[in-house]
Amino acid sequence: MVVLVAYFLALIVSFYLLAQVSDKYFVVSLDKIAERLNMSHDMAGATLMAIGSSAPELFVALISVFRSGGEHKEIGIGTIVGSALFNILVIIGASAMVRKAVLVWQPVLRDLLFYIIAIITLFIVFYDGNITILESFTLMSIYVLYLLAVRYWRKLFKFTEIDVIDNEEEHDEEHVGFMKIFFPFDYALSKFYLSSKHYYLNFLISIAMIALLSWVLVESAINISMILEVPEVIIALTVLAVGTSIPDLMSSVIVARQGRGGMAVSNAIGSNIFDILIGLGLPWALVLIFTNTDLQNNKEGLSESIILLFGSVIFIFAILAIGRWKMSKMTGIFLIGLYMLYLVYSGVNML
Repeated sequence: MVVLVAYFLALIVSFYLLAQVSDKYFVVSLDKIAERLNMSHDMAGATLMAIGSSAPELFVALISVFRSGGEHKEIGIGTIVGSALFNILVIIGASAMVRKAVLVWQPVLRDLLFYIIAIITLFIVFYDGNITILESFTLMSIYVLYLLAVRYWRKLFKFTEIDVIDNEEEHDEEHVGFMKIFFPFDYALSKFYLSSKHYYLNFLISIAMIALLSWVLVESAINISMILEVPEVIIALTVLAVGTSIPDLMSSVIVARQGRGGMAVSNAIGSNIFDILIGLGLPWALVLIFTNTDLQNNKEGLSESIILLFGSVIFIFAILAIGRWKMSKMTGIFLIGLYMLYLVYSGVNML
């Protein structure tokens, strides 16, 4: 019992530190890089912000697929699939609740289109239960096409951003006050970083931190699943998925509160695209190249989640289109409610 509590505490502290690393250092560094590159809000949200906040899922997938010859790869797969559901329902829902927003439909349509392509490709990969090098490279190639689409979409479909920047720092003060119990961890973490002007170095330090914390998450999840005799994929679809998505949630809510609702949505959907195409494609490609072993996937608990992913993206498109690309508080409550139903459904299957 003591050992189980220790592993759960390790999960909680790792989740918190991941959120702090991503929110205070990683995303901040990426935001400054985006400014230096003069990137638009939707482009920064769909690429740099999405990649930065999805780093935990990528490292969890990398560590799980290489640990013990890939015996625990379901943890990485389950984390990414579960995280995708969390992103599309909770993050967009939370962003809608903190502030009403009118979205520019062109970039949202772009992201939803590529997200649908990513889900369909993932379903095809899982269909025969065997993962090949061609399939892994196909996933990564689609992401390259997505980056090109982000780059040239504005030229194909003329549109302008309508986000209104309005920093509301008093909300952040509330968040800091609530997290005072973690002050020792915050203090220790700050000693690893340089001043904000060294954002390139802070970016690299953050990658190392995220890798280390992701390793702790994977090890803790494996041991918890063994002690409780719960399938690893279930732990990944629920606990790890929510924990690793905290950076996405925090960064999206912050920019949505500032009036950049389009950036928040692009971050959520762009993170899902990155998670599926790179978060799974890259680890699979590396293990197939360097270990020369076949990868088999366990479809138990995953196929239904992939179907839910497809249904969720169709639902998001419908609700935004019917609402004329407006997000309201009621929209947010409804989306978060759907995710609660998913958790109940997963819990019932776990028993």
